[in-house]
Amino acid sequence: MRQVAGQGALPAWDPGQYLKFADHRLRPAIDLMSRVDLAAPGHVYDLGCGAGNVTRLLAKRWPGAAITGVDGSDEMLARARAGGTGDRIAWRRADLTSWHADRPADLIYSNAALHWLDGHAELFPRLLGALAPAGVLAVQMPRNHGAPSHTCITEAAAAGPWHQRLRPHLRPSPVAEPAFYYDVLSARAAKLDIWEMEYLQVLEGDNPVVEFTKGSALKPLLDALPGEERQGFLDAYSMRIGQAYPKRADGRTLFPFRRLFIVATART
Repeated sequence: MRQVAGQGALPAWDPGQYLKFADHRLRPAIDLMSRVDLAAPGHVYDLGCGAGNVTRLLAKRWPGAAITGVDGSDEMLARARAGGTGDRIAWRRADLTSWHADRPADLIYSNAALHWLDGHAELFPRLLGALAPAGVLAVQMPRNHGAPSHTCITEAAAAGPWHQRLRPHLRPSPVAEPAFYYDVLSARAAKLDIWEMEYLQVLEGDNPVVEFTKGSALKPLLDALPGEERQGFLDAYSMRIGQAYPKRADGRTLFPFRRLFIVATART
């Protein structure tokens, strides 16, 4: 399956907006970590480490490991460094599209980052090849792009004068079907575990799904627009999202969110 082409540049992240829903974003990261069967990895890389909250959990899980958090956002790395880790974690700025481990990795871990990159048919084998013998590649990516939270982005983008400006930033299917990743990795891995999970996120506030996506999928499009068009597009999206995810009788909003998990073990 072909990956949908993007522009290659990641958005300039806002750690505060992203971390508004830190608990919901953290749960799949912990679920992925729990499926990594390594007793004492020596070198661990967290690709797309963001603000470092998951990287610090990796350091707690494997206290003897050399941990490196890698991200392309200066804003996120500044927040990560401010979290305080002493010399337990090295923070590195790098473009994930061209990142290479400086030594064979015992664990390459990536939570909600690799869906921003294209060329998964080449990317995933390259990451698997960066592992030491019996090392593990553990990846989680959101695969909610067929849900209203994401289809409404495309609809709202087509609904106003901002359409031409937003078209280059639309990525309707950045993550392939699970079978695609099986075909890409199965012949190269000693062991391969792929699964999906849908989390029923219970959100508080006024139209909270908009606030959730403003910290992730919506951000590159908002950044691409000047003031009035930005607000017009956001209003068009918010109206659609309010209809797709109405408040329940208790005032909360249910936001089902599907995620894809991959754990691949390198051959010895």
